[in-house]
Amino acid sequence: MTDSAMVAAILASVLDGEPLQPEAATVLLQVRDRSLRHQIQATANQLRSQQVGDRVSYVINRNLNFTNICEQHCNFCAFRRDPDQAGAFWLDTSILIEKGAVAVAAGATEFCLQGGLNPAAKRNGRSLDFYVELITSLKQAFPCVHLHAFSPQEIQFISREDGLSFREVLQALKAAGVGSLPGTAAEVLDDSVRRILCPEKLDSATWKAIVQTAHQVGLPTTSTLLSGHIETPSQQAQHLEQLRQLQQQAIAQETPARITEFILLPFVGALAPTPLRKRVQRDQPDLSDALLVMAIARLYLGAWIPNHQPSWVKLGLTGATQALDWGCNDLGGTLMEEHITSMAGAQGGTAQTVEQLQAAIASVGRPAYQRDTLYRPVAVEAAYAG
Repeated sequence: MTDSAMVAAILASVLDGEPLQPEAATVLLQVRDRSLRHQIQATANQLRSQQVGDRVSYVINRNLNFTNICEQHCNFCAFRRDPDQAGAFWLDTSILIEKGAVAVAAGATEFCLQGGLNPAAKRNGRSLDFYVELITSLKQAFPCVHLHAFSPQEIQFISREDGLSFREVLQALKAAGVGSLPGTAAEVLDDSVRRILCPEKLDSATWKAIVQTAHQVGLPTTSTLLSGHIETPSQQAQHLEQLRQLQQQAIAQETPARITEFILLPFVGALAPTPLRKRVQRDQPDLSDALLVMAIARLYLGAWIPNHQPSWVKLGLTGATQALDWGCNDLGGTLMEEHITSMAGAQGGTAQTVEQLQAAIASVGRPAYQRDTLYRPVAVEAAYAG
């Protein structure tokens, strides 16, 4: 069978409702012929239209990176610092509240909180008490804002520091006001890759266990893939398979929460640690490859995880806008500030205005709408009521 015939057969099968399998996804991820890539693009767009329609969503949100002090040394991270290192920061809650007030005045419905793993971040000798105090303070100041907070890595860190189960940590954070978890720290769910990329991080099984537990206690999560570094097409496909299985399990078990979206995070290496940068031999993402992965993610996940978002921080707004023609239906958030990717040398910027996001969506001839964290439409007047 020729490459063209093989790709056509795979795409026809997906359009007939057959779940894409890892082996077939690996074939598609290795396609280099432009005309075949356009066939994949067209199929992804067709499925996107069938699954979520033509509207494109965005969210008014603000990142609140409260510290970059971190005990770990991930080989792709230019964000983390030691406590006494130049550029280290640990923001007081009062500063976060000031930032939050500015965001709410601009219509923000979500704060995204993530930070380094700082062993000194404790109250009463406990990590959980620090995180609960942080969330409680923000929730008291902004009771109507959704707190999208703490990756599975941060949950594992709190659990380890305090000798608590994942469930205990997640239940306490939910009770304090956390509304959902970012599905970051997944990187690539292949431990042979993780041993090189992030050897001190939680392993794949632990990441999945925390996401499953979050769903069981009623906390939705997002899902991500860090792509374009040392991983293979087969490892990308297996990552998508594991995300799909997590969502299928949540559906089968009728858990109170699910995965809300998939976000591709192309690797940015301009200021990443030298060993990995030399190995990857590329400072900025390859847009054409990122678009292909996003299209195949739509084919693989769309029936189970229907919302797909590109990263304008990593691809630039122009690149992210192109992704709307490759199976994506969301353009992400305003962010208002961004540190983790920009400190790695990303060129996409650190903030977008609502007008910029709306104009980008209009440029591809699709209608825009404001959503909340859980993909519910937000009325404009409600969004700006504070």
